[in-house]
Amino acid sequence: MATVPMSCNYSLTLSDPGHASPLFFTRFKFRRIEVSRMKVGGDRARRLRVFCQFEKEKQQIRKCSPFLESLFLSGNGVLAPDEWRTVPDIWRSSAEKYGDRVALVDPYHDPPSTITYKQLEQSILDFAEGLRVIGVRPDEKIALFADNSCRWLIADQGMMASGAINVVRGSRSSVEELLQIYNHSESVALAVDNPEMFNRMEETFYSKTSMKFIILLWGDKSQLLGGKSKELPVFNFLEVMDLGRQGRKALLESHDSKQHHVYKAIDSDDVAAILYTSGTTGNPKGVMLTHRNLLHQIKNLWDVVPAEPGDRFLSMLPPWHAYERACEYFIFSHGIEQVYTTVRNLKDDLGHYQPHYLISVPLVYETLYSGIQKQISTSSLVRKLVAMTFIRVSLAYMECKRIYEGKCLTKHRNQPSYVFSILDWIWARIIAIILLPVHLLAKKLVYSKIHSAIGIKKAGISGGGSLPLHIDSFFEAIGVKVQNGYGLTETSPVIAARRPGCNVIGSVGHPIQHTEFKVVDSETGEVLPPGSKGILKVRGPEVMKGYYKNPSATEKAIDKEGWLNTGDIGWISPHHSVGRCRHSGGVVVVEGRSKDTIVLSTGENVEPVELEEAAMRSSLIQHIVVVGQDKRRLGAVIVPNKEEVVKTARNLLIIDSNSSDVSKETVITLVYKELKTWTSGFPFQIGPILLIDESFTIDNGLMTPTMKVRRDKVVAQYREQIDDMYK
Repeated sequence: MATVPMSCNYSLTLSDPGHASPLFFTRFKFRRIEVSRMKVGGDRARRLRVFCQFEKEKQQIRKCSPFLESLFLSGNGVLAPDEWRTVPDIWRSSAEKYGDRVALVDPYHDPPSTITYKQLEQSILDFAEGLRVIGVRPDEKIALFADNSCRWLIADQGMMASGAINVVRGSRSSVEELLQIYNHSESVALAVDNPEMFNRMEETFYSKTSMKFIILLWGDKSQLLGGKSKELPVFNFLEVMDLGRQGRKALLESHDSKQHHVYKAIDSDDVAAILYTSGTTGNPKGVMLTHRNLLHQIKNLWDVVPAEPGDRFLSMLPPWHAYERACEYFIFSHGIEQVYTTVRNLKDDLGHYQPHYLISVPLVYETLYSGIQKQISTSSLVRKLVAMTFIRVSLAYMECKRIYEGKCLTKHRNQPSYVFSILDWIWARIIAIILLPVHLLAKKLVYSKIHSAIGIKKAGISGGGSLPLHIDSFFEAIGVKVQNGYGLTETSPVIAARRPGCNVIGSVGHPIQHTEFKVVDSETGEVLPPGSKGILKVRGPEVMKGYYKNPSATEKAIDKEGWLNTGDIGWISPHHSVGRCRHSGGVVVVEGRSKDTIVLSTGENVEPVELEEAAMRSSLIQHIVVVGQDKRRLGAVIVPNKEEVVKTARNLLIIDSNSSDVSKETVITLVYKELKTWTSGFPFQIGPILLIDESFTIDNGLMTPTMKVRRDKVVAQYREQIDDMYK
């Protein structure tokens, strides 16, 4: 708050005390007031003499997004820019360009919503003002614990536009995790998805936090169970919007009301949001992302996703995740239509909405792949053989195509001779020409049906985890473009991605604009040449401001020159001017987390991710975590796919066609056979295995909200059984 340091004595006669005194008394903060009636013309009722000592009312600081709310800044002596300085600034541009175009379709909330760009801009402005009305001050933290919806986006952007900092998480997180995030971030208020979620949190949060108010994005306040909600202001979404609408109207109509505010522009380097890492290892840390960090994504992702006005995107990831969040901001700056869906409705919505793009994590593409494979395997013998033959031919065709287009990967820095390159090109072209007719026939007879079911018209964008190579190659073969990307929460998040015209399979593509990569030795820190494997480091405007209240962790992650240690192992493809790798120079390849490396008692280092990805190709394996730290050989914790195990046992006549009982010994035998089939080409083989009945899920804490297995949690939970497995 800004205060005018003035104190004085003042005397005033009010001729209409019934009307004027309330206005007067609320305009100033008085230290002492003495009121006496005056006798004027025999009438003592119409005049009051007021003697007071006062301080002038504190002026409220209003932070504004300088382009979105330039009207207020320009009228108060602050120079308003003509370009984006903060994330909410994009909404003014989008409203001006795409006004009546549909921006959002949210079919699964009550009520279902369809919102245009003009409506979205006004809603964000109303919500921002509503927050100011109920007492939110600039730079205060507000916890936003909710899932993907149109109201989440409005609340998120309204908070940013008001100058507040939002602290985000989803509804499926445990109460303990939400409590830790709320208190660590020093949040002052809570915006929550619905009454059901708050009822789950109520007892813990009332006793262990300090909250100024609560906002319900969905549902009615009457659904709150506890009586304590009466002791604290609770607003529903529409109430905040109404307060904001009235407040904006008053500001625009009354010059007098503007005098009670000090207007300041939100700076590009101000923190926009605090995102707590998913915590696949250890406790989550609060990543501070600035407006500048996120604007870098908005301005530079078009090279990866050349979205056009009217393109439709299907959204199902949690919006508090940096990947989904940055992509949403980016696509809304280009006039697209976003449709919210859920995991349960994804399959139907892909067919119904036929999106141009799907932005999702590898698990979604793995699920689509498994569904296609299952449909093929349950077809008649003839159809199954035809489909499998077509796929094999298409895989071979695409491999030859990559060779003659120069989009293969290599670690070798020495490029091939010109003569060898010409011969290699001729050979690949000849084989591709031979295979092309079969590939085209497959597209017409088989792949077209798959395309219709999947519904992705332009591309699927994969990020937030490692995309298995066999799935990458499969979608390329059937003509569904999947572009793989790479990033971290700490980098806002995208730092590299495959472009539509240079989609090098097996890589995460080239760095995005203004981003630098280098590979260093994990022990010496020496910078390694292209083709050498080491720790990936990155530098650019998207790198976070730091970890909230954790300077030691920040210093450990970011060096003095601004290089962020990603903690990932990878390499950069060398540049060749000729040969099959001539167009893949400079692409980044990520091979796994350095923290995931297993060191055997023999001193050998093993990267478990590649083994796990290979094993997951088996339909019998639902989840797998390779273990073996300080052991002589590798082992694995495996969750078998019970349905597929029973089906395989019946096909092999191990059990009767009407039976569903498969012995543990039989399951182990079948799983071992699958492991041998899919991992036989690796130098390290999996020895003992531990079968687990319980799936890895978000609810039991063994998967992150972004559907990545929490390796450390799995190992910790089954520590005794793992130790017994090695005896």
